[in-house]
Amino acid sequence: METTHLLTGHEILITCLVQAEDKVRSPYLYVPVLMPTGTTLINVKMTYDKSEACVIDLGILDSRATGFPTQAGFRGWSGGARNSFFIATDAATPGYVQGNIPDGKWQIVLGLYKVPPMGTTIHLNVMIDDSDRPLKEPVNFPTVTRSGTGWYKGDLHCHTHHSDARGTPEILHQTAQHIGLDFLSVTDHNTITQWQYFGHHSSPKLVFVQGMEITTYNGHINIFGLNNWIDFRLECDKDVDILVQAAHDQGALVSVNHDKPPLPWLHKLPSLDCMEVWQNHWLAGNEHSLKLYDQRISEGQQISLIGGSDYHQPEQFQPDSPFILGCPTTVLWLENLNQETVLEGLRCGNGYVTESPEGPHLSFTIGKVAMGNVMRVTGKVTAQIDVRGAAGDYLVWISEQGPVAKFIIPSDIWQSELHITCGNIFLRVEIQAAASHDKILNSVKEWYKDRPVPRGFELDSKQPQVIRRALSNPVYFQVS
Repeated sequence: METTHLLTGHEILITCLVQAEDKVRSPYLYVPVLMPTGTTLINVKMTYDKSEACVIDLGILDSRATGFPTQAGFRGWSGGARNSFFIATDAATPGYVQGNIPDGKWQIVLGLYKVPPMGTTIHLNVMIDDSDRPLKEPVNFPTVTRSGTGWYKGDLHCHTHHSDARGTPEILHQTAQHIGLDFLSVTDHNTITQWQYFGHHSSPKLVFVQGMEITTYNGHINIFGLNNWIDFRLECDKDVDILVQAAHDQGALVSVNHDKPPLPWLHKLPSLDCMEVWQNHWLAGNEHSLKLYDQRISEGQQISLIGGSDYHQPEQFQPDSPFILGCPTTVLWLENLNQETVLEGLRCGNGYVTESPEGPHLSFTIGKVAMGNVMRVTGKVTAQIDVRGAAGDYLVWISEQGPVAKFIIPSDIWQSELHITCGNIFLRVEIQAAASHDKILNSVKEWYKDRPVPRGFELDSKQPQVIRRALSNPVYFQVS
């Protein structure tokens, strides 16, 4: 494709005919535009015949960018959430990076998410300007810490209008404070521009963990604790290893998201630090993710079990939804609270996932061995269990052999020693709804009585539905 020369004050129309075979060659189409020196604003608008069968994503790279993986030149991505954007030296559309506009060859990135068999025509209107504007580069933010050892609650997967949600960071921040979260990772799709708000507002009361959701056409990955944007443009399985290495080079953690229909992970499975086993309400198909998790750790992998709401903040504060931020909540035992201790807590897996910030507490040790750690075992163990807020529900112990023990939780505060015959690889524990089952199921049915039920929700099963209220991380075994 020829490079289009942009002229200040002029609007340029670029037409791209995209065929289905173009997506086979690459999921990304690059439209080069030559940026003149002195530009202070670029404005791009895309039009095409959007439909269920035709969806084109939108983003842009500046003249510093290289092929995959680039470490510089990212200037924004909005996927299919927007059909237009602007970038100026002093401001930008959410999801796009304000600041200096270098001259040279920029590339408008078209993501070929869905291309119909007959192809589609994409029209790009591009306009630039060189009027005087101030220069406001993105800034870094300080580390904050809350003192005190204990259990800390957070949500590791949510979105703002910097990607495909409608709500602002301010409203999401208000929501997180309202429900009492201690930490939050805002993982907008393929961008880190949300950091500019949350970095300044990270505080000991609510610690922000730098996150980003790598969104590909074959699955999604969350990255926690990264320092800089990471290139998401995967085209083949070998690119997965490059991406994971780039994350680990920054000291960040990698977690596959919602590995279940309708958005399973279809690339080869990378070396994982974490796995999002629980996304959204338990009935949103999470049984599938949990089976995959047990399979992977049965094969000898040691992966931290986490959850995240995948909450897309609405335009208005909505505290009464049953699918609000923090549903589910990941709970970690930390010596104090800051980004680094959250990352370490995720690495070691000393924590559990519960249905909400007010959901059941669930933790156990075997002797002095906490969740996420490794111990030697001879076949029978004595576990110290601490359960709160789940009287009348089931406490079920799981090994690589499947369920190995089941108890009725006798009270809302239950601390006990239990003798468990375990397998040779891992032991974890979960709370399954019994006394609370009908109330939980009926609340979801009531919510969707006058609303369309999203894909993946299991509300009309003829079989009794197992509803998890909390999942622990495993203790792993090294057979003597």
